[in-house]
Amino acid sequence: MTTLSEAQLKIMPEMSAFLHTRYRFLQMIEMLGPIGRRGLAEQLSVAEREARKETDLLREQGLIIASRSGMRISELGMEVLEVLKPLFYEWSGITDLEKQLTRILGIQNVIIVDGNMDEVPSIKFLLGLEAAKHLESVASKSKIVAVTGGSTLAAIADSLTPSENLAGLKFIAARGGMGVDMRLQANTIAATFASNTDNTYRTLYLPENLSEPAYRALSEEPIVKEMIDLYDHTDVVIHGIGSALEMAIRRESTEEEQHSLVEKGAVSEAFGYYFDEEGNVVQRIRTVGIQLEQVNRCQSIIAVAGGKNKAKAILSYFKHGAKQSVLITDSAAATEMIHLLK
Repeated sequence: MTTLSEAQLKIMPEMSAFLHTRYRFLQMIEMLGPIGRRGLAEQLSVAEREARKETDLLREQGLIIASRSGMRISELGMEVLEVLKPLFYEWSGITDLEKQLTRILGIQNVIIVDGNMDEVPSIKFLLGLEAAKHLESVASKSKIVAVTGGSTLAAIADSLTPSENLAGLKFIAARGGMGVDMRLQANTIAATFASNTDNTYRTLYLPENLSEPAYRALSEEPIVKEMIDLYDHTDVVIHGIGSALEMAIRRESTEEEQHSLVEKGAVSEAFGYYFDEEGNVVQRIRTVGIQLEQVNRCQSIIAVAGGKNKAKAILSYFKHGAKQSVLITDSAAATEMIHLLK
């Protein structure tokens, strides 16, 4: 039986292209507004002339409001965006793609946002928004939430506001510091999660790549024992998935260490573990932080990663990923995963 939306698409196939363009414009204005026309064109990687044409149409329809500070979405625009989302996902094939990848990866769910984070960095804010929504849906049954670092996790924190479901949580850093950018470290992000939701947090300021004696000595420290106990009782883990070599470079690994990862076939990284194409652990960073076995015992796991270039890493990680995981990604990564699998 042909659905109404399928019938509409059959008789007017050009509707899909128009819907895609205007949905993206409206979505970006909702997320980034107030924003100027030039800034919007840059975020969507389109000519300013096209941005002017589309935003003029949206303004005439009362879907956006323009002022000296920039464009922002109207209440009507927000209603239209919410109503259009299922239709847009059906026409664009995203709904089918979500079902297909959920089945292939063997996890709880896959949530896909439209776009390619490699080409449009602001897509990470859409990923963050979806992750924030999912956290809120599972948070009422949770007490401890562990978060890793990275710009995508920072985008999730920026999407959170206080709510009844998020009350009473403790956010903890899944590991110690890494890299030179303090804003993107797990400690800072855990603090931001807590601040934006009016909750508490615990940090863990310890170096990575510890020697065996240093690791054993630190493991006996009361504050470290307390953090390990928190990891044992963590309810939700929110994490990114990195490409192995990219993460090694971020960690300022030596050329010899990077070469070793390549020789071992490392493809992805998460929680300080490097995985090969088949999802086997080929190397791990010796540091105090949440361990893979602790992650796999959590009731909810939210993985967030986007961009076509992350497709291989995502597939690698989920070869043995926990079944209770929810993956939040973009359509470019999802489409590339299907291509790689074929």
